[in-house]
Amino acid sequence: MGVIHKVEAAHIRFEERLKKKIEGNVLFDDYSLGRYSTDASIYQIKPIGVVVPKTINDVETVFSVAIDCEVPVLARGAGTSQCGQTVNRALVVDTSKYLDHIISLDVEARRVVVEPGLILDRLNQFLRPHGLWFPVDISTSSQATIGGMVGNNSCGARSIRYGTMRDNVLSIEALLADGRNLMFGVRGPERQLFDNAVVDETLRNKLLEIGEREADEIDLRFPKLMRRVGGYNIDSLVPNVTTPENLAHILVGSEGTLAFFKKVELALSPLPSNTILGVCHFHSFHDAMTATKSIVSLGPTAVELIDRTMIDLARRIEIFRHVISEVIKADSESVLLVEFAEADEATNLRKLNSLVEMMGDLGHGESTVMVGDPAQQKAIWEVRKQALNIVMSMKGDGKPISFVEDCAVELDDLPEYTSRLNEIFLRYGTKGTWYAHASVGTLHVRPVLNLKLDEDVRKMRAIAEETFAMVRQYKGSHSGEHGDGIVRSEFHKPMFGSQIVDAFAEIKTLFDPSNMLNPGRIVNPPSMDDRSLLRFNPTYTTDEFPTEFDWSSWGSFSGAVEMCNNNGACRKLSGGAMCPSFRATRDEQHSTRGRANVLRLALSGQLGLNGITSDAMEESLKLCIGCKACRRECPTGIDMARMKTEIMHKRIAKTGLSIRDRLIGFFPRYAPWFAKIPNIANLCGTKIGSALRQPLFGLSKEQALPIWAQRSFETRNGSIGPTGGAEVVVFADCFNRYFEPHNLQAAVEVLVAGGSRVHFANSVDGDGRPLCCGKTFLSVGLVEEARKESIRLVKAISEWVERGVPLIGLEPSCIFTIRDDLKDLVPGSDIVSRGARLVEEYLLEGHRSGSVSLNLKSANGGHAAVHGHCHQKASNAFTSTLDMLRLIPDINVDEIESTCCGMAGAFGYQADTYKISREIGELEFLPAIRNVPKESFIIADGTSCRHQVASVTGRKASHAITVLRDFLQ
Repeated sequence: MGVIHKVEAAHIRFEERLKKKIEGNVLFDDYSLGRYSTDASIYQIKPIGVVVPKTINDVETVFSVAIDCEVPVLARGAGTSQCGQTVNRALVVDTSKYLDHIISLDVEARRVVVEPGLILDRLNQFLRPHGLWFPVDISTSSQATIGGMVGNNSCGARSIRYGTMRDNVLSIEALLADGRNLMFGVRGPERQLFDNAVVDETLRNKLLEIGEREADEIDLRFPKLMRRVGGYNIDSLVPNVTTPENLAHILVGSEGTLAFFKKVELALSPLPSNTILGVCHFHSFHDAMTATKSIVSLGPTAVELIDRTMIDLARRIEIFRHVISEVIKADSESVLLVEFAEADEATNLRKLNSLVEMMGDLGHGESTVMVGDPAQQKAIWEVRKQALNIVMSMKGDGKPISFVEDCAVELDDLPEYTSRLNEIFLRYGTKGTWYAHASVGTLHVRPVLNLKLDEDVRKMRAIAEETFAMVRQYKGSHSGEHGDGIVRSEFHKPMFGSQIVDAFAEIKTLFDPSNMLNPGRIVNPPSMDDRSLLRFNPTYTTDEFPTEFDWSSWGSFSGAVEMCNNNGACRKLSGGAMCPSFRATRDEQHSTRGRANVLRLALSGQLGLNGITSDAMEESLKLCIGCKACRRECPTGIDMARMKTEIMHKRIAKTGLSIRDRLIGFFPRYAPWFAKIPNIANLCGTKIGSALRQPLFGLSKEQALPIWAQRSFETRNGSIGPTGGAEVVVFADCFNRYFEPHNLQAAVEVLVAGGSRVHFANSVDGDGRPLCCGKTFLSVGLVEEARKESIRLVKAISEWVERGVPLIGLEPSCIFTIRDDLKDLVPGSDIVSRGARLVEEYLLEGHRSGSVSLNLKSANGGHAAVHGHCHQKASNAFTSTLDMLRLIPDINVDEIESTCCGMAGAFGYQADTYKISREIGELEFLPAIRNVPKESFIIADGTSCRHQVASVTGRKASHAITVLRDFLQ
C-alpha cells in the first residue's frame, strides 16, 4: 500500500472513531472539507476533517482521539480571520453552532462567563437589559465568536476607550494538547471560577521564568503601542508591581496554537446611555491623517476613517446608498467618524462643539456634520462595520488584498507613514483602500492585486517586505489587529529579533510539545507567498459554461461566485433577512458563503468532473429559499437565488425534472384548468388527498394546501375608472388570481377610487391564457419556459410601458421577478422591468405627486402589524407598504421584526423541506405573529406568508391593499 493510501486509510479509521464517540457532527466529505478550507484570508488549505461538537465533552473526546491518531487540531469560530489562522491541514473543530452558551453573569461585578462559540452580538443582546455590554465591538460582531476574538486578540473601533481583548479577558479555562484542563487567570482563591480546572504550578513557574529572563529584550523589541497583537503576549509574563499576574493573557492572541478555550470570563462595561457623532470631512487623505492626533486629544470613544474609494463603492450598494447621500459631502476625499459617549448628554455636546471649533482652527470650517439621532448613527456605523465587504465589492480579478492591512504606528507618524505607504503602492503599479481605526494609528489598507497572476503575487511579497521594514523604522507594530496567521508570522524575526522568536517557540513547546494545535502559525510558519496555499493557486482555472443570465458585469459566472470573500456577513443570526436557512440550521453548508465556496470549488474542478451537477451540489443548494436577501445584504452582491437557478437549469439537462418540480414549475399552465373545477382541485387538501400527495408528488402531508377560489379573478378587455385619470396596467398574478381573487378586486377598487384609469394585462397571442411572470419556472430551473412567459408578458404590455404607463401588481415575488429577472430573460425589456410597481409603491408615489387622491376613514387608533416579504426587503420596497398604510388616519403601523416566514413559495409545501420551513418561521416570524393583539390587523403581502400565518397560528393575515380598501369612505 502506497503512502497516500495509508494516509487515507488512517483518516477513514479516524473518522469512524469520531463518529462512534461524539454526539456532534463529523464531516469528512469533500464538499464539507471544501467549505472549511477557506476563511476571510487569501489562503485555502483543505482540512483533514471537520467536527461540530455538541458539548465540551465532545471536544475532550476529539482531543483524546486526535492525540491517539496523531492528527493536528484547529479550533475555529466563524472563520472570518483575515490572515489564514483558521485554515490548516488539521481537524477543524467548529464551535459556532452548539458551544455558544452564557454560563454565568455577575451584574454587580460586571463579569460574564461564556463558551467559545458565543457570537458577540448575541452576548450584547443578552447584556443590554442589565445596562452592560462587552465593548470590544469589532466590525464582524454579528458573526464573530468570543473564542475567535480571544484567539486573535481582537480590538474594534472603540479600543481607544476600552482596549483590546487582552484588556477585557479575566480568565480562561483551557484544554491543553495533552488533554488536561487548566485554569489561567488572576491569582487567588477568590478567582477560582471553574470547578474542573486547576493551575499547573510547574507550567506557571516556567512561563514566569521566561518573562523574567526576557524582560530586557521585551522592553527593547516590543513596540510601545496598545495595538501590538503579533506573536505571543510574553510581555504579560514580565514581573510588574502595578499589574496583577494574569496568565490568561498569554493565551489571548495565540490563534489556537497553545490551547482550546473551554470557558472565557470577560470584564463588562456600562452600556453608553448617550452618544453623539461628528462626521468630519476633508479635501485630502493627508489632511485627515494630520488632524487625527488633535481630534484624539478631545477624548472621543472612536475616530474611524472612511476614504474616497470606500465612499464611492458604498454609493453603488443599495443598502448603503441612502445614508451616504445623507451625511457624506460629495466632494470629500476622506471622512473621520468621531464619536463621543460620555455619561451625560451635555458633556457630549460640549465635546462635539469643541470638535467643530477645532476643525475650524485646522482650516476645515463648515465641514463637520453633527449626527444625534440614534437610528442615523447606527446606519452610519453599519457602513463602517461593513467596510471590508464594501471594498471587496470591487468587481474583477483585481481585489483589495489583506497582508499589510493592520500595521500600527504612533499618531505623530501617521501622516508620513501613510504617505510613504502610498508611494510604495504606486511604485508597484497599484493603490490602496484606506479605512478604520485612525484613533490608534491602525488603518486597514489593502492594495489592489490580482493573485491569480504570478507577477502580482511577487508584488505582494515585495510590498510586504518594504512596508514591514518601514513600520520597524517608526517603531510600530506589523500586526495591529487581525493577528499573524500565515501572512505575518514569518516576519516575526525581523520585527522582534531572534531571541524573542526563540522565546515564542519555547512557549509553544511548553504548551504543545507535539505541535498538535494549529501548527505553523506564529511559530515555524510557511512563506506568506507560497502559491500552493493560496485560494487561487498556480493551477487554478474555471470551467465556464453557457449561462442563462447575464453575468458579464462580473466578467463571468465564476467571477460573480468569486465575489464571496468569506467574511461571513451571511452568518448573522439577527437583523435583516439574510440567510434564513443558515439561521435555522447554523450549518456552514447552508450559509450563502458555504454555497458560494462549493460553487467556486466545483467551477474550478476541485470537486470532481461533474461537481456542478452532482447530487452533493444539489444538496448544498437545496435549502436556499430564493429570498434574495443576500443580493441586498451581502455587500459584495452575491445573488445566490439566481446562481441556484443557473445550477438547477444545468442539472435538469443531466437528470431531468422530477414530478414535484413539474407540478411546481408548470403551475401557471395547468392552473386555468384547475380553476374551472375548484371543488375537485380542493380534494388534494382533504385527508385522503393529504395521504396521497406525499408519496405521489413529494408534497408534505402535514402542510395544508392553498384553497382554490370558487371563482377566479378575470381580467377584462378595456378599462375602468375615470376618463382622463392616471393610467395603470394591472398584472393579475397566478396566486391571487386563483386563490385570493378578492385581493385583486380590492386593488382595482382602490385604484379607481384614487382616480386612476385601470387597464388589464392580457395576452396578445390569442391563446386566452393568462399572463405569467415566469417565477415558478425559475424556481425549479426551467429558464427556457420562464423566458417564454416573459416574452408573452413583454408583448402584452410593451405598448403601455413605452408611453409611461406603470405595470401594477400585488404579489412581491412576481413583481420583483419582472423587475429583476425579466431584462436578463428578454433582451431589450429594461423599460418593462423599470415600469413594474407594487400597488403600494404606485399609490404612495401618486399620493405624493397628487395624481392619486384617496378619501379614507379614521382607524380610531387601530393597530396594524406588518410583515415584509423577503423580496420587498431585498429590493428596499417594504417601506412603501408601511407608508401607504399610514395614509389611513389615526392608525398605528408597526413593522414585524423578522426574517423569512419560512414558506418561501413552494419550499414550505415540500415533504423534504417542510420541517426546516417551520423552523425558519419559528425563529422570529411565528412567535411575533402569536404576540400580535387579537384586535390588530396582521398584514403580509406575500401569498405564502399569509398561508403560513393561517396554517400554523390560525390567525388571518391580509394583503395591505384589502385593509386600505376597507377604509375607503
